[in-house]
Amino acid sequence: MILTGTAIAEAVQRGEITISPFDEAMVNPNSYNYRLGSTLKVPAVDIVDARRDTPCEEIAIPEDGYVLQPRTVYLGATAETIGSGVYVPSLIGRSSLGRLGLFLQISADLGQLGACHSWTLEMVAVQPLRVYSGMRIGQVSFWAHEGHRQPYQGYYGHISEPAPCHPHAALGNATRVLEATA
Repeated sequence: MILTGTAIAEAVQRGEITISPFDEAMVNPNSYNYRLGSTLKVPAVDIVDARRDTPCEEIAIPEDGYVLQPRTVYLGATAETIGSGVYVPSLIGRSSLGRLGLFLQISADLGQLGACHSWTLEMVAVQPLRVYSGMRIGQVSFWAHEGHRQPYQGYYGHISEPAPCHPHAALGNATRVLEATA
């Protein structure tokens, strides 16, 4: 069951959901708008290898914005700290930016119960697109869970900056199996 915007605001007031800073004007009928943080990261190599750490270039978004280029995955972060030990967050793009050709959260839109931090944003632009630090870039919805509550304990659970892929997180047990046989 998805929470309505009113239910999200009430859960923030009760301390069941963290959105910081919280702005009532960012509440939607079934979600909350979140903003883009001040930095981006892009791979600093021509070929990204899922079995290795990816060196990244960090880009501070200037006041006049930064132009995302096609065929590049940019990692950003939410300006807000977002999370809940009661509800499961799901981060998606805004339709207004989708109409401009921005894919947001291209594969990882489901947050984890108990994780509370600034979330890494995966962004790909279809055409050159200027983005700005602090702009409304996406929306987060919150879902009630059913069954035993098991808070997230993984690698990305407390990282609050754009976080590139960690090889063990990307390949899971497959990496450990491959390394053990090497």
